[in-house]
Amino acid sequence: MEYRNLGRSGVMVSAVGLGTDQFGERVDEPTVARIIGAALDEGINFIDTADVYGNGERSELYIGSAIQDRRDEIVLATKGQSAMGKGINDRGASRYHLMTALEDSLRRLRTDHVDLYQIHWFDPRTPMDETMRTLDEMVRSGKTRYIGASNYAAWQLAVCNDMARTHGWEPFITVQPHYHMFEREVEKEILPYCRYANLGVLPYFPLAGGLLANPNYRYQAPPPEGTRAAGPDWTRSYYVRYATQANFARLEQLKAFAAERGHPLVHLAIAWLLAEPLISSVIAGVSKVEHVVSNAAATNWKLSPEEREMLSAILEDAPKA
Repeated sequence: MEYRNLGRSGVMVSAVGLGTDQFGERVDEPTVARIIGAALDEGINFIDTADVYGNGERSELYIGSAIQDRRDEIVLATKGQSAMGKGINDRGASRYHLMTALEDSLRRLRTDHVDLYQIHWFDPRTPMDETMRTLDEMVRSGKTRYIGASNYAAWQLAVCNDMARTHGWEPFITVQPHYHMFEREVEKEILPYCRYANLGVLPYFPLAGGLLANPNYRYQAPPPEGTRAAGPDWTRSYYVRYATQANFARLEQLKAFAAERGHPLVHLAIAWLLAEPLISSVIAGVSKVEHVVSNAAATNWKLSPEEREMLSAILEDAPKA
C-alpha cells in the first residue's frame, strides 16, 4: 500500500481510503465488520464516513462496533452539517448544531476523538467565522485532530482559511470534492487553489457510481441487478447522468487501455486520480470484501507520463456536468 500525507499534515493515510456511504443501506453490520477487517489487512488505514450515511446514523454505528479492537490503526474521518432531525436547528454549520453533531458522532463511533472532522456542505445561513471558530474549538478540545471541508467552492475554501489564519484558528487541511474521469469540474478552480494553499484532495465517487468499475454496464440497458446503479432513485439518477453515449464510447477505449496493461477498469480509474500529487486518498465506496482487495491493488499501478497523455486524449472531450 502507498501512503500519502493528509494534506499538509504529518499524518499518513493510505492512497486508497474506505468509503462507507453504503454501510447501513446496501451493507449490513456483519459485512461491514468483514470489510473493515479486510481493509486494515490490505493496509487501508483511512476510513471516511458521515453522520447522515446509512439512512442517518447506521454507518457510524456499524463502524464504531467494528473498529473497537483496532482503533489505533485507523485514521478516522467523519462529517457533520446534514439534517439529523426534523427541527429547524438540527442541521447546518452553526456552533449550535455542530457541537451536538460531533458529540453524537463520537458516541456512535464509540471513540473519544475523530482524526478528521469535515463540514459536509457549505452552509450559506451560517457566518463562516462562526463555523471556523467552532471547528477551532473542537481541535483545541482534542475531539478532532484536523478539520476539512466537503463540497466547498474554491472561493469558500479561500475565505475560510484566510479567516482562520487571521485569527489564529485551525485551517482546513483537506477538501472532499466530487471527482472522477467523467466529472472534472474541480480542475478549473478547486485543484489550482489546493495547489496554491497545499490542501489535500479526497475525491469521492471516484468510480462514477460503478460506471468506471463494473464492465457489465451497457449503453441504454438497465443496470445489472444488485449493482449500485440499480439501487434507490438517487443512485439511478446519478448513473443516468454519466451513462451517456459519448461516455460509453470512452469506456470501451478505457477498458481496452487497462486490459492491454493487465489491469481491470477499476484500477485505471483509481490510478488516474492518484497520478495527481494533490490527492491524499481516493475515497472508494465498497459493498463487498472483494471490492476492498481490488481497490487496494490499484495503488500498485503508477501511470507513466506517456500513459497519462494517452488517457488525456481519450478524455479531453469528456462532458462537464
